[in-house]
Amino acid sequence: MKILLVSPHGSRPRGFFARLTYPSLSLQQVAAITPPEHEVTIVDERFEDIDFRPHYDVIGVSCLTYNSIRGYEVAARFRKQGAVVVFGGYHASLLPEEAKQHADVVVIGEAELTWPQVLRDVANKSLKPFYRAPRLVEPEEIPAARHDIGVYHPFTEAMQVSRGCPTGCEFCAMQVVEGPRFRGRPVDRLVEEMKTIKAKSIFFSDASLTINPPYTKRLFTEMSQVGKTFECFGNMNVLARDDELLRLAREAGVSMWYVGIESITQENINQAGKSTNKVEDYGKAIRKIKDHGMMVTGFFMFGFDHDTPESFQKTLRAIHEWDLDEISLSIVTPYPGTRLFQRLEREGRILSRDWSRYDEGKLNFKLENMTESEFRAGLRSMATDYFSYHEIVKRAAHESVLHPNQMFRKFFGNVMLRNYYLNDKLTA
Repeated sequence: MKILLVSPHGSRPRGFFARLTYPSLSLQQVAAITPPEHEVTIVDERFEDIDFRPHYDVIGVSCLTYNSIRGYEVAARFRKQGAVVVFGGYHASLLPEEAKQHADVVVIGEAELTWPQVLRDVANKSLKPFYRAPRLVEPEEIPAARHDIGVYHPFTEAMQVSRGCPTGCEFCAMQVVEGPRFRGRPVDRLVEEMKTIKAKSIFFSDASLTINPPYTKRLFTEMSQVGKTFECFGNMNVLARDDELLRLAREAGVSMWYVGIESITQENINQAGKSTNKVEDYGKAIRKIKDHGMMVTGFFMFGFDHDTPESFQKTLRAIHEWDLDEISLSIVTPYPGTRLFQRLEREGRILSRDWSRYDEGKLNFKLENMTESEFRAGLRSMATDYFSYHEIVKRAAHESVLHPNQMFRKFFGNVMLRNYYLNDKLTA
């Protein structure tokens, strides 16, 4: 059969910078578990338009909440042409009944055990409306992604070394889709996959590479032979104390750690259930990472119940004190299916069910301790300060002598983020 795998996006930025966003992996993973007798095409609408003219037998649509509406539009056009449309990914797994209204089939959760069965049932004309794996996929059953198709980023490709997250934050849907049990893929297979990737840099899409430090240390030890640079997520509790892991990370080629700081208010962290975070550890963890010669991007969320109009400037002062190399700013988003959505719905605070607004840049619920105008002014002021050209140049100049590669990475990364936040994400 001819199969088209689609990541839908209704509107997308054009030009060179658009190709430097985080690379996606989901479609390449689905392509890897597709039996080889089928012909697979991948289209990510962030980077190219869908050609609706060719005939496809099966359309696989993978989407998050914010691009689900566009996914439904794409599905409608292909269903009119007679193709079988299969929905999967986070949004379909969280709201399968809704997704089924727009598709012939919905795959819920991990797809390794169900996607090949879907294709067999298409051929046999015995499709079921929903497919859910009877158990979590074991790490040995997860093959290397297809890195020969669906590559758009000129410098970086993505891969996943593990599944599952035991933390279970209130705002996160990962446990619903991947489960709470950490599952690390065999290290030797991961190293072989890394060697097939042509890009010089690899972005790990895992929730965190610090969930199981002994496993990660084995991985980092073997990665040192690959000769690439890596960027990965980690948790504060481990990064603040494990010097051996950080040393091995640097020797393996890790250049950037992404850390979910979320909030500098411990009450927010406690309410969210992020047990890995202690505000008192933040500065220590960031200093340790930087002392080992790696950069740090801090991920922050605003709109928690204990946030006030003063939270933005307090956070900005902490960011400057910690000398973070980059930051990510998000608005707390109550994704359907999460405990956060359920709580805010009980409290009558959900303001919108327009899923296209659920992109972490728009406010979709009633705040507890400030008005929306105060919230937007504070967030905009913070982004304008941090991403001013004066601050960007000052941050990059820190690396000008000892780490020239990091200087260029930091400068251009911050310029791209400035454009993203000040001209796109925080405009609505």
